[in-house]
Amino acid sequence: MNILKFNWSKALSFFTVFVVALAAVFQYLENSETVEIPRMDLKAMEENYRQKNRTCFILGSSGETGKALLKEIVERNIFSKITLIGRRQLTFEDKAYEHLVQKVVDFEKLEEYAEAFQGHDVGYCCLGTTKAKAGAEGFFRVDHDYVLKSAELAKAGGCSHFHLESSKGADKTSSFLYLKTKGQVEAEIGDLGFERFSIYRPAVLLVDRQESRPTEWMARTFLGAFSSVFPTAMSIPITSVARAMLVNTLQDGEQKVEILENKAIYNLGNIGDQK
Repeated sequence: MNILKFNWSKALSFFTVFVVALAAVFQYLENSETVEIPRMDLKAMEENYRQKNRTCFILGSSGETGKALLKEIVERNIFSKITLIGRRQLTFEDKAYEHLVQKVVDFEKLEEYAEAFQGHDVGYCCLGTTKAKAGAEGFFRVDHDYVLKSAELAKAGGCSHFHLESSKGADKTSSFLYLKTKGQVEAEIGDLGFERFSIYRPAVLLVDRQESRPTEWMARTFLGAFSSVFPTAMSIPITSVARAMLVNTLQDGEQKVEILENKAIYNLGNIGDQK
């Protein structure tokens, strides 16, 4: 009995130290990015942007971020024309989506579908898969080849502002395939010379995916418990990413290439929540 009490006491002490250490790490990560929250009159910005009569396309609108982004764009009604570019036709029950234009393409032969990328002022790219789902080769083909070729066609088609959903930690020199691929495609799209190129590097996305991703589900479950106290340390709601992409569209860019890290995305996403 004494041994059990000792072991239980030891385990409890270890758990307490672990939780305190983990909280300290999250606190550090939460405060590692210093970002000023800008003051904005969103209604005025939306109306001003609406008057410009601009058009956009979305890549990856069937994915979780793409769906959230499309919802924001449709509700805000800031574009005169919205085009979805994807490998299949999507169906929508809400009448608010009835005026969408859909272009079905074969990503393996994208150069044959250059017309789909012509005449858009703004492009949003939310394409992506995982190594677990597609294998290393398939992952690189989607997250690098498809994304880069789409950006090249968009640039050739007249797109001036290109948005890319990337990942926290993206680095072309990384030894990890995921982060290296994300960093590579960021750099290569940056070399294309868009008038404005916005890169979003969110942390773990908090969302209930329809697609099964066990590792990501475990991370979301674990991080979700800390998100109310440390909202930007290691995770972010997917709706915040979508709103940040839209709100950033309304702003005048100060840099030709801009990188928004997780905290900046979260702050913009909160502003976007105030309609």
